[in-house]
Amino acid sequence: MNKKDSCPLNYTMNLIGTKWKPLILFHLLEGGLRSGILQKKILGISNKMFTQTVRDLEKDGLISRKVYPVVPPKVEYRLTTRGKSLENILRSLDKWGSEDCQN
Repeated sequence: MNKKDSCPLNYTMNLIGTKWKPLILFHLLEGGLRSGILQKKILGISNKMFTQTVRDLEKDGLISRKVYPVVPPKVEYRLTTRGKSLENILRSLDKWGSEDCQN
């Protein structure tokens, strides 16, 4: 991270500040999910965007990906310890949205 990106909020937003990343992270709070199930929970995400987003989250150390050696292939995603550390933030965003939707 260079000096102009040294703001903690900027750093955090670079990690989770896209349209899809918080949704994927939120759905993994309850535990690991198979790729297809996780993707179905994210309404409106394309196959390409799902793949790109989970790869970014994995690269940043927020989720892990496990491939099982079976046919057809089974892939499961889970939050890492680092990803789990975002739980309070994600739940707060969900709560805030729930309250706003009721008005």
